[in-house]
Amino acid sequence: MQPPFKIYNTLTRKKEVFKPINPPLVGMYVCGPTVYNYVHLGNVRTFTGFDILYRYLLHLGYKVRYVRNITDVGHLVDDADDGEDKIGKKAKLDNLEPMEVVQKYTNDFHDVMNILNNKAPSIEPSATGHMIEQIKMIEDLLEKGFAYETNGSVYFDVRKYSESHEYGKLSGRNIDELLSGQRELDGQDEKRENIDFALWKKATKGHIMRWPSPWSDGFPGWHLECSVMGQKYLGKTFDIHGGGMDLKFPHHECEVAQGTACNDVEPVNYWMHANMLTVNGQKMSKSLNNSILPNELFSGNNPLLDQAYSPMTLRFAFMQAHYRSTMDISNEALKAASKGYRKMINGLRLVKGLSYSEDSAIEKDAKLNKQILSIIDSVYRGMNDDLNTAVAIAGLFNLLKKINGIHLGQIKIPALEKEVFDKMVNTYISFVEDVLGFIEEKPQNLESAIEIVLQDYKEAKEAKDYDKVDLIRGQLKVMGISVKDMKDRIEWAYDEQ
Repeated sequence: MQPPFKIYNTLTRKKEVFKPINPPLVGMYVCGPTVYNYVHLGNVRTFTGFDILYRYLLHLGYKVRYVRNITDVGHLVDDADDGEDKIGKKAKLDNLEPMEVVQKYTNDFHDVMNILNNKAPSIEPSATGHMIEQIKMIEDLLEKGFAYETNGSVYFDVRKYSESHEYGKLSGRNIDELLSGQRELDGQDEKRENIDFALWKKATKGHIMRWPSPWSDGFPGWHLECSVMGQKYLGKTFDIHGGGMDLKFPHHECEVAQGTACNDVEPVNYWMHANMLTVNGQKMSKSLNNSILPNELFSGNNPLLDQAYSPMTLRFAFMQAHYRSTMDISNEALKAASKGYRKMINGLRLVKGLSYSEDSAIEKDAKLNKQILSIIDSVYRGMNDDLNTAVAIAGLFNLLKKINGIHLGQIKIPALEKEVFDKMVNTYISFVEDVLGFIEEKPQNLESAIEIVLQDYKEAKEAKDYDKVDLIRGQLKVMGISVKDMKDRIEWAYDEQ
């Protein structure tokens, strides 16, 4: 019997059996991009990780309402409560309307998600599309005494909240240390405490992104949008909230405070966070000049890269590290991922060509059947252990050994129980395509072209023109194709060397 699905809950700091609030419906919210620049590989890793979670929940039979927002206002340059809005600043620099900036980088984000075969969310709301709801939540927080207005801006009162709730419990921050470690306010600051955070900011002169409110013409704070949209589409308490590790504090911590203060209930049951990327062992950053954009990786147009790497190679590389672990991007890791991906897809091609047959002369192999079922269980054990994709993939490769054995005639299909054969085939196909989200990458008309070349190869071999045989084999290898000389036929496969 397979173990239950467990996920690591950042709030409780332990793995917990996943129990949705209203099964079979699962409410899942993931913080989407701030669309003022091109999406970077760290973002891509996070969204791909939650795409796998989405896919696996569907595979387990849940109906998932997956909400992933677009931040198109309120995220300030210094990630605090001062400075320019990131989108407004980009609009000024490029002499564009802010929504032109939003549309440009939203399109780029969607393009990258599509290239990586990440599923679209059920709902993709934007901050600017929910001004009425954000203003209403601020009014509720003011009425409950957890917020205060100063000079047209509204702030969340962290000290007041901490009298009855635990601010800092998600990120492990200590409220007393936060209060004692803050700088002295100089009288010019609008906040009562430096750790208070903005719910609404009055727009300064020249601030181009502004909306009317009961307090001023201004804009909402960055943390507010996710609380509002999560509540609107998933309820006051929903199942899963995810994002990158960098969002745990202050963004998600503030979401916990806002939701709890407004509704007197915890807003989320399971908090999940994906870890960071490094490049050749160093933190990825512009200052170190080691940033790699997705399109640079796909084209090879970056001095840190030896070659271009395909989208599915990147997807496979992501799955070789646990989503909660730091992952290093290097040419060595990407080349290994390319080989692993092609090996997996070769298996997919093989397994789709298998069909069951009975033969009374061949006895059922009980040991073999038991081995295959055990391998299938190992795939699920990996996924059920907090989405350990590396363990699941290792199980799939063990399953592939059996599939290759069948293909090479070392294992006779009639030796398998039909139920076991069907489970083997369905597990491999469903995990590769539906759960892990891989697609076969091939040029247009590849198979037809290769068949023509293989016919030429066959004729050269029959004529004992071994120079031509070696030439064709070598040229195909350069293209990433290997020739397989079988007993009764000639086949091709993606080269795994």
